[in-house]
Amino acid sequence: MTTPPFAPVTDADLIVLRAQLGRPARGVVGIAARCVCGNPTVVATAPRLDDGTPFPTFYYLTHPAASAAMSRLEADHIMRELGEQLAADDQMQAAYRRAHEAYLADRASYGEVPEIDGVSAGGMPTRVKCLHALAAHALAAGPGVNPIGDAALARADWSPQRCACADPGPGGAAG
Repeated sequence: MTTPPFAPVTDADLIVLRAQLGRPARGVVGIAARCVCGNPTVVATAPRLDDGTPFPTFYYLTHPAASAAMSRLEADHIMRELGEQLAADDQMQAAYRRAHEAYLADRASYGEVPEIDGVSAGGMPTRVKCLHALAAHALAAGPGVNPIGDAALARADWSPQRCACADPGPGGAAG
């Protein structure tokens, strides 16, 4: 597993997640990454939701500023550029396959779901499909695990090192 076990999700986390998403968060098993102010940035989601739906997106980007930054990159066609880099670079391909395998191992530690066996997120292991999912994995796993997620975060106009929360939550400072 590339990430440590997650601390329990608090009621305060769930309140922030609801505000971030504009709806209640579903299937949250942990907070996989936090803003410097302490708010959730990435949640880890159960591979099968409470209603029985298979959910392959184990790492889910919730932070509005991070999500907006990934949307801007996608609108600027960065996915195509990163996909071309991936296709041309054997080392990046190998690292991306390892990221896919790490993602599957992380999710499997929370349950096996046959319907999504071998399916990770973001187009892994062979294409670039969703920068939101890839950035979420990179934030959760840390630098050097997901090369495409790392590249997207490097190009983003948002940084996990600077709070951009509308409401930083208890004890935090926005800005």
